[in-house]
Amino acid sequence: MLDIPDEVRNKVIADGNTPWLDELPLVVEALAQEWSLIIGATLRGGHAALVVEATLADGTAAVLKVGVPGTRRDLTFEATALRLADGDGCASLLRVDLDRDALLLERLGAALYDVVPDPTTRHDMLCDVAVRFWRPVGPDADLPTGADKAREYSELLPRLWEETDRACSRATVEDALTCIERRRRAHDDRYAVLVHGDVHDLNVLQATDGTFKLIDPVGLRAERACDLGTIIRCNPDAGDDLHARARRLATRSGVDAVAIWEWGTIHRRPTGCPRRTGSLQTIGQQHPRSGATGGSAEAQARAALRTPGVHRTHLAP
Repeated sequence: MLDIPDEVRNKVIADGNTPWLDELPLVVEALAQEWSLIIGATLRGGHAALVVEATLADGTAAVLKVGVPGTRRDLTFEATALRLADGDGCASLLRVDLDRDALLLERLGAALYDVVPDPTTRHDMLCDVAVRFWRPVGPDADLPTGADKAREYSELLPRLWEETDRACSRATVEDALTCIERRRRAHDDRYAVLVHGDVHDLNVLQATDGTFKLIDPVGLRAERACDLGTIIRCNPDAGDDLHARARRLATRSGVDAVAIWEWGTIHRRPTGCPRRTGSLQTIGQQHPRSGATGGSAEAQARAALRTPGVHRTHLAP
């Protein structure tokens, strides 16, 4: 019997898609037959997809990811990003069937968070793996842009601020909106690269050769600072100076420190901490101290608006 995690089951039922749960075992069985897979244990931790271990006929270790109803658009962008990266800095895409919301991916090991105890070292390693992932990508790639993401945030944040009873100060919201507008204007297709969109230490896993690779790409055409801004929001209890963190990432990557800071402000306010929704290869339990949290963009935003601390543009390095 297929083991469907409660997180997945509860989301599907809440969304009114209960018949999908009855069909899912047949979908997995059909994919296993067509792709010559042996299905293994279910991997837990997310609710946007069923994720199970799989082994190919030649012994290759993989994971099979089947998205819940409503995730096809995100899975399409993910598959596009994985194809463009072709296993360089991220998990390899082995098979795809978007009609059934299914991706077959390279199986990786433990999360960076669990392997490297020092947050500063992890942040440097996150920077390095992001740099490895980046590559030129033109407007012909069917991916949203950094400007698209900024527009989405600019619409989401004021509404959620009201819906959460103005859980943070007006100045905090206005500061984030200023950063959003600056980064929207900064987008330039001539210099945009493929960015992951959610770089954090639970989305980087160890490969068999000891290197680390990204999983779960959002998939954007954007400026490089977009990815480094997500590192600013990682490990909120690390106790380091976030301005110094932005400057260190800038020095390490060659990316403008102010742009990194502004994307960090954007990610912390409209989206909160890194997502943990349907991670391809979730290892163990959620780590609150990593800054990873589950839920939709709106759920993350609600949590973020209640997060103490103000990140002001005029404090940018």
